[in-house]
Amino acid sequence: MQQSKPVARKRLAILAAAGAMAMLPGILMAQGAAWPTKQLKLVVPFPAGGSTDSVGRLLAAELSKELGQTVVVENKGGANGNIGSDMVAKSEPDGYTLLLSGVGSNAISYAVYQNMPYRDSDFAHISLLATGPNVLVANNDFPGKTFAEFIKLARENPGKYTHASSGSGSSGHLAMEMLKQDAKIDLVHVPYKGGAAAITDMIGGRVQVMFLNQDTLLPQVTSGKLRALAVASAKRNPAYPDTPTVAESGFPGFSAESWFGLSAPAKTPPAVIQRLNQATVKALSSPDIRQKLESVGFVVVADDPKSFSAFVDNEITKWGKAAKASGAKMD
Repeated sequence: MQQSKPVARKRLAILAAAGAMAMLPGILMAQGAAWPTKQLKLVVPFPAGGSTDSVGRLLAAELSKELGQTVVVENKGGANGNIGSDMVAKSEPDGYTLLLSGVGSNAISYAVYQNMPYRDSDFAHISLLATGPNVLVANNDFPGKTFAEFIKLARENPGKYTHASSGSGSSGHLAMEMLKQDAKIDLVHVPYKGGAAAITDMIGGRVQVMFLNQDTLLPQVTSGKLRALAVASAKRNPAYPDTPTVAESGFPGFSAESWFGLSAPAKTPPAVIQRLNQATVKALSSPDIRQKLESVGFVVVADDPKSFSAFVDNEITKWGKAAKASGAKMD
């Protein structure tokens, strides 16, 4: 039955309006309007209690204030952060699922894991949050009292001394591999399942030296249980003011730092990324969050998406070279 022209026009108008309404959320999202309208989830790809978890919870609390919506932390550990990171990479790119990204799962893993379920192109990077150097420490029985003495002893006694790490392919392991190449030294690697076990054996004198994150080592260094020889950041770290950098000690340009960032799934609308960046930068200006991070040696950064993306690219290249030289591989 043929419809009259007025009825047909009315039907077309209704269909057009319905189509426009269906497109409205996408339009609003693209423009960053009326966002966020619900709770956000920040995936921390490691178990509760560690450095990544602590940074994530500090950020979530501040972002909740800035965005006017609750930001809940979900710990999704496993495979050195790869499981949680993969979950975010495959999430809806609407800005409501975010990742506490880091050096392991977003730089080192690409080089050491055989079958990565995601790539860097699966993420839209929002802001670098903070960095912290690996610190080279020695146990109190080690005869080298300074970084220079450590290098001299290692060169004179190839293969004699051991270096611990929190695991094969960790930033501490690869930091030492970079130093071994630069300094032409030979040390025996002793990997542990985590930093706590490595520290215990370091204090007990079963291994001689180790690179590990500055916040994890700070209590042991300040209590005198371990001795800091050098920090692996470009500048001296405020929490280790009297400890020289590797770079100033004869190896210019040497850098091996852990870092934390905020990332989202790729194809998240640019306006939403920008809104998240603005909220993150403001959150990191909070005196409370800065004090808590800086008190354990983190350097607060808070940059823009373009700068953070370039930083990640550089980190992938740097750690990839170190991993290739070390031969570190994970299943």
